[in-house]
Amino acid sequence: MENNKVFTYRYSAKQNAEVENIRNKYIPKQVSKLDMLKELDRRVQNAGLVQSLVLGIIGCLIFGVGMCFALDVFAGQDFMAVILCILGAAIMIPAYPVYRHIYEKTKAELTPEILRLSGELMKQKN
Repeated sequence: MENNKVFTYRYSAKQNAEVENIRNKYIPKQVSKLDMLKELDRRVQNAGLVQSLVLGIIGCLIFGVGMCFALDVFAGQDFMAVILCILGAAIMIPAYPVYRHIYEKTKAELTPEILRLSGELMKQKN
């Protein structure tokens, strides 16, 4: 007796992984308390970073232009070199204090929520 039915099975791990990735994009995500705690911690750690970097970079660039005037790269007056170097240094110096101020302010704001979430998670483990 001859069986005319042919069974074909095709499996592609790569295709299956791609389908799974697409599927996961559309499944509603549930945010756990641990995820919320990690997000709050990340916000505290990165608070003030952008502002201090902007101050530092702008001050450094102005200071560099002043140094170019001082080394006669640009044909200019010496007073421009002094003014730009002092201005650049004056902008760079408060970069770290600005970072610390924003960090401490954000830390003070988010500490109660972080402590509450961490307390709840610690109670769940016990």
